[in-house]
Amino acid sequence: MKESIYNIRLLRIFIAVARNKGFSAAQQELNMSTPAISSYMSQLEEQLGMQLCSRGRSGFSLTSKGQLILDEAQFLIGQIDNFENYVIELKGELRGTISVGILDSMLTDKQVNIVDLLGDFTSKNPKVHINLKMLSPFELQREVLEGKIDLAIGALPTKMSGLKYIHLYIEQHWLYCSDRHPLSKEAEVDADRVRQYALINRGYWSSSEILKHGFKECSATVESMEAALILALSGSYIGYLPDHLARSWETEGRLLRLLPESFGYQAEFSLIIKNGRLREPLIQAFRDEMGRLYNREIR
Repeated sequence: MKESIYNIRLLRIFIAVARNKGFSAAQQELNMSTPAISSYMSQLEEQLGMQLCSRGRSGFSLTSKGQLILDEAQFLIGQIDNFENYVIELKGELRGTISVGILDSMLTDKQVNIVDLLGDFTSKNPKVHINLKMLSPFELQREVLEGKIDLAIGALPTKMSGLKYIHLYIEQHWLYCSDRHPLSKEAEVDADRVRQYALINRGYWSSSEILKHGFKECSATVESMEAALILALSGSYIGYLPDHLARSWETEGRLLRLLPESFGYQAEFSLIIKNGRLREPLIQAFRDEMGRLYNREIR
């Protein structure tokens, strides 16, 4: 029985199947065919002496015992991975893969300087494979919580339990219209006049978030800052943008900042890590590199 329980490969396959919610969905991650995955899952269930999941016309689901085994398997695999990384660290050389999630439009943000951060980290750790993903605020948090990415950098309108948020910096957002928008032709405008026009909504904003920014309705929805910039430049909408993203367009006269004394807000950017993972070697090394960038300890 001991040899069966510590068949690490089968446990990793089980975790991947559960994470992807099905055999077919796990094919790409595991680089295996569905019949092969099914065969390995049957081996694991036979070794453990219990059914771990139900699969059929009704879809894929874990059994109650399968969920318990999944929780323990994830803990065990996490401990094994930590041990392997610890041994590598003792040798003085980091290896493995670190998955980093960021928001879009961060390329123009000099406060985080994502280019230098990743460049310096990889030059010091050449045998570490970087997996960089660009996601929405909600997806960043969910994937850190689910272990799909190791850490993330972003501004989050709402926070999730189970995650640690380490403050990094503040990003300034202003309300903009383009030089093609009717507001750009008016000599004087006030806040009430601005609120009459169509606002660009963020897909992750709640209705209360929209009200907080002084608007009741939105006429377009985006999931990224670049999409918001495109709509704003079209001349049909007004929208909030990070000042670093809008700066070059504003300098060229293509974007106009609307009543900064009335419209504007600040977004707090944080480093997001799942509770209990702060001291893992790869994550610690990335935090150390961020500490050098910000000239302070990231803790």
